Amino acid sequence: MQFTVKQIAQLINGVVQGNDESLISNVGKIETAQAGEISFLSNAKYEQFLYTTQASAVIVDKAFQPKKAHTTSLILVENAYSAFTILLEEYHKIIKFSKLGSEEPNFIGKNSSIGDGFYRGAFSYIGNDCKIGKNVKIYPQVSIGNNVSIGNNTVLYAGTKIYDNCVIGNHCTFHANAVIGSDGFGFAPQPDGSYKTIPQLGNVIIEDNVSIGANATIDCATMGSTIIKKGAKIDNLVQIAHNVVVGSNTVIAAQTGISGSTIIGENCMVGGQVGFAGHIEVANGTKIGAQAGITKSVKKPHTSLNGTPAYPIKDYLRSKAIEKKLPQMDKQIEQLIQAIEKLKLK
Repeated sequence: MQFTVKQIAQLINGVVQGNDESLISNVGKIETAQAGEISFLSNAKYEQFLYTTQASAVIVDKAFQPKKAHTTSLILVENAYSAFTILLEEYHKIIKFSKLGSEEPNFIGKNSSIGDGFYRGAFSYIGNDCKIGKNVKIYPQVSIGNNVSIGNNTVLYAGTKIYDNCVIGNHCTFHANAVIGSDGFGFAPQPDGSYKTIPQLGNVIIEDNVSIGANATIDCATMGSTIIKKGAKIDNLVQIAHNVVVGSNTVIAAQTGISGSTIIGENCMVGGQVGFAGHIEVANGTKIGAQAGITKSVKKPHTSLNGTPAYPIKDYLRSKAIEKKLPQMDKQIEQLIQAIEKLKLK
């Protein structure tokens, strides 16, 4: 798919200097971009490449003044980085939603419906009594259970599994092999040392504009719902247990594990490999560093934490600074002990 430089400039509210009829079919880095590609310049240390790039167009700030001659067309905008981000978003949408129609074989159950603009990849499965919205893209080997609801403009990449009774909103993305609605980890210990499975009867509710990473798993509730609220972003390999609530616009990095019935507030930032104990609450705006262990509730909003058990980030950094000095301090203490023993002998 091709667009003129003029069309792109209109999209990002820019002004063209140069040939506005050049055709653009791809994006590229300013260092290596070729004819037919568009790039951007927002960092001065990359300015040198403007004068050698083969890109057909480069997005720059309005205030930018070239120091040498160049062959590429310029699109002048308020903020080159932001404008290029908008362009990437639009380009991604075109790629993401370009697939249409149905590949064979696939299956759709009784009383299930899917809206216009759909794509159903080969070997995909849709169970009974499902309601799937418009412009939904279901890639190969996706499995959708019975009585599932999926909103408009949602994409399920290859191998995604949605269990029975789950509810998914609009504009969501599920990357490869995400599993939504698997059984929560519920087992009751028995007198003989064995474990009896506790049936997990709830579901998962995922609100609008949520992104779920590859191989992430979100367990269904024992009763009620596990809930991922609007705008949340879940990275690859994250485990979210039964009856957890993740607040709006919270971001969670890879390999984090959240135990059952924990409630995480809005606009939180969780680093990689963080572990959460069960049945705790984390206040809105909390920031948690990588590999932290959250063992109790965080009641004060906008707190920054790290360490295991987690504690305030400033104290954590001071502790780490002291920790580096421990070998030297140990040596000094040993020298002091020896000096005291000598004084005792006198």
